[in-house]
Amino acid sequence: MTHRDERPTADEMLARTAGDNAGRGRLRVYLGMAPGVGKTYRMLEEGQRRIERGTDLVVGYVETHGRPQTAAMLEGLEVVPRRRVEHRGVVVEEMDTDAVIARHPEAALIDELAHTNAPGSARAKRWEDIEAILDAGIDVVSTCNIQHLESAADAVATITGAPVNERVPDAVLAGASEVELVDMSPHALRQRMRHGNVYPPDRTAVALDRFFTESNLTALREQSLRFVAGRVDAQLETIGGGIGPGAATERILVYVDDGAATPRALRRGAAMAAALRAPFLALVVDAPSTATAGPRDRQRDLREHLDDAVDLGAEILQVEASDPVEAIVRIARTRRVTQIVLPYRAVGMMDRLRRGTFVDRILAGLPDVEVHVVAAANGVSDAYRVGRGD
Repeated sequence: MTHRDERPTADEMLARTAGDNAGRGRLRVYLGMAPGVGKTYRMLEEGQRRIERGTDLVVGYVETHGRPQTAAMLEGLEVVPRRRVEHRGVVVEEMDTDAVIARHPEAALIDELAHTNAPGSARAKRWEDIEAILDAGIDVVSTCNIQHLESAADAVATITGAPVNERVPDAVLAGASEVELVDMSPHALRQRMRHGNVYPPDRTAVALDRFFTESNLTALREQSLRFVAGRVDAQLETIGGGIGPGAATERILVYVDDGAATPRALRRGAAMAAALRAPFLALVVDAPSTATAGPRDRQRDLREHLDDAVDLGAEILQVEASDPVEAIVRIARTRRVTQIVLPYRAVGMMDRLRRGTFVDRILAGLPDVEVHVVAAANGVSDAYRVGRGD
């Protein structure tokens, strides 16, 4: 029986990322929005290609769900016999992890990453079995639905109304060498189901009316696409080392001060973030040792603006810096911000000549970021776009 303290921590799993540890296998995952999009079929296709190239590959565990086309893809592949486990008088078959490790192929196909093993198994979850196989130096190709990812499970349960009991830690997929999305439109998946290609006829009608509704599948597809886009963005950051054209995901930052234009700037930033489905950040900069100083009405206004930012769903960032521009540039680079919204504030001629305008200095420090300036309600204009340093 597995003890929880024997399981690897998230930090330990991330330390194993992408086969960086000498001798550790590489994990490849086919990710889908829901059952039936073709993840197992694609995994078996890859297995057949690897066999043709001369790779020593076995099937550790594949569940065909009675689908003839999927079962046909097993032809010619070596299947490691399953382990039979009896629980409460019922015999179930599980992957024989020890047998896979003893066989020690170059690669193994192992379906259903989130599967919960039968009581009495050496490990509670299949992803833990896969970790043991990877540690043995064997590459693994697996499958997973977005609903089983820990960070997405609660949102999926809210969307679909169905609890998600089998979950995979985000660190498992973060440590994968590759995650490939198996995509399909909601309409196409529902058609597959109607044609009997996913579930038996007696289950299809209920599934279509409950979990596999058009709206549920659309939301699940969005979750899948956003997850994969986030991985691509992180990879581009690693390759490119910064913000700008390399960023795959928009990120909106609003600078929050006590000025009259800030509420409108926050609303504009929130609207942009919603339209782009982008992270929304609100930054307030405190002068060193003066965080609580200043006229009471200004402190009151600033607190009200921060309350507005929270109500609009922003992530609040509060930093100390003597120069707000320096802080904005630093935070924007660190958080890979692509668009900045600034509340307009008039600058005196002497300051303009001595230091340049607020906007000019930000554009000089962030030439690839688009800057928007928003005036107060009684200002000359609601908003205008400055540009990306051009």
